[in-house]
Amino acid sequence: MRDGVKETKAERVERLKRELNPWEAYTDILRFAREGWDAIPAEWLGTYFRWWGIYTQGDGVGAVGGKGGEGKATRHFMVRIRIPNGALEAHQLRTIAGLAERHARGIADITVRQNIQLHWVGLESLPDVFQTLWLHGVTTLGACGDVTRNVTGCPLAGMDADELVDASPLVHAATRMLNGNPAFYNLPRKYKVSITGCRAWCSYPEINDVGLTAVRHPATGETGFSVRVGGGLSTDPHLGVRLDAFVRWHEALPALRAISEIFRDSEVLRQNREKARLKFLFLQHGWTAERFRAAIEERVGWVLERGVPEDLPDDVYRDHVGIHAQKQAGYCYAGVAVLRGRLTPEQMRAAADLAERYGGGAVRTTNMQNLLIPNVRRERAGALARELEAVGLPLDASAFRRGTIACTGSEFCKLALTETKGFARRLVEELELRLPGFDQDLKLHVTGCPNSCGQHWIADLGIEGKKVRVDGALADAYYFCVGGAVGRHQAVARPIGLRLPATEVAGAIERLLRAFLADRLPGENFRQFAARHTDDQLRALLAGELVEAVARDASPGRPPHGVDG
Repeated sequence: MRDGVKETKAERVERLKRELNPWEAYTDILRFAREGWDAIPAEWLGTYFRWWGIYTQGDGVGAVGGKGGEGKATRHFMVRIRIPNGALEAHQLRTIAGLAERHARGIADITVRQNIQLHWVGLESLPDVFQTLWLHGVTTLGACGDVTRNVTGCPLAGMDADELVDASPLVHAATRMLNGNPAFYNLPRKYKVSITGCRAWCSYPEINDVGLTAVRHPATGETGFSVRVGGGLSTDPHLGVRLDAFVRWHEALPALRAISEIFRDSEVLRQNREKARLKFLFLQHGWTAERFRAAIEERVGWVLERGVPEDLPDDVYRDHVGIHAQKQAGYCYAGVAVLRGRLTPEQMRAAADLAERYGGGAVRTTNMQNLLIPNVRRERAGALARELEAVGLPLDASAFRRGTIACTGSEFCKLALTETKGFARRLVEELELRLPGFDQDLKLHVTGCPNSCGQHWIADLGIEGKKVRVDGALADAYYFCVGGAVGRHQAVARPIGLRLPATEVAGAIERLLRAFLADRLPGENFRQFAARHTDDQLRALLAGELVEAVARDASPGRPPHGVDG
């Protein structure tokens, strides 16, 4: 309260962060676990817990069950396990399976940032969850909150037959530099970093606050990095701005630290929680690529070499599903399509056991919510595939199963409008029946609200959760966005003015894809097909008739605070 004036949301959060670094208050969590739920202060439930990868779980109704765009919470938590570069060992995955079984009602979800998220975790379970993970070299620290989120990278770093460089050492070094460091506990908002040496950019640098992508200098042959800043989706999608810079390996961490400090010290971003991401320096405060590069140079103390040409990835899946050769002769990896990212304890244990028997014990998670087992002898890959199939983890997946991801949805998220995980499973199964043999690349992203945790803005077909009235009652619905892309053809998906009840979505997608198969030009993919059709035409193909455009609803008004992986 300032002279009788109520604090704004941003002012309150900024005050709470100044008053306490939650990373220094672990003993408070232990005390809450001993004393019970009523001992937890509001500032912990609403803010501080997030720095430990924890946030309160919704009651299953979602945003419409509460007020101000946020639903009611249960006395349970969602707990996110941080997995830098998606790199796990079998014993760690087995440990997570045990925790899911003991404390999370058997539910674990791979997120779009290579993490694994548990649900239904009770307050009294937190000490056991933390200590068990720490004993096996895993943590939840910094998986949520106004901090550097999980640093992502290519899950096949060091194994990808076509990579420019194994960048995973930089991912882990960046994690050590930023996560848990008191110098970076108080950022204006969440902060996402991707560092990859692969050619496919499977960690989506375009939508990160900072994206470092390997590039080879044409004159010297040296491998360094291009730098993108200010990427992010949510309600104001903005693809990262490439800086005119070639950053050498030994310069990467200093440059990343400088960018992190620029973000941390941008007081202008602390005035409004909904406009606090790094991208808003470009969207609202007049920053340019040149100004950003100069700000980095001022902090590092040297002039960055100017950028070199990039070879941007073309229209490719970035999911690593199937059996593919590694750079190590005679070895391959097996990529499993994990539908909507959900794993059971039995599947995690089976994957861990198979990783040890067939691949030396390494397991990897991907940004497409999938699971990889690397280092498999080529002659044993078929046997591994059969065993994975037997536990419900197929390598030979349909285009729909491969291309679909889904956010947490109203099942557990207080900000969501629609249930997404069950819907995504039913949608994929129905499309497989309606369009058997469909073999075209198709990214189909399901997100439960405008905040885009399901990344619908970069999908071929992105559907955004809404509510409509059906027979007088509120029902789940989806708004269609078409033509998103990353890489060489990057574009934000176009909202095309169509909202349908969830029960009608599969039929609409079938109509559109049948039209695509019937009318596409030779060699044309879906992205190209969508690009040469107007919004009115695409809306008519989906609806089966000419219909008036419907405006996309505005954001419910609360920024996503941790539900996006």
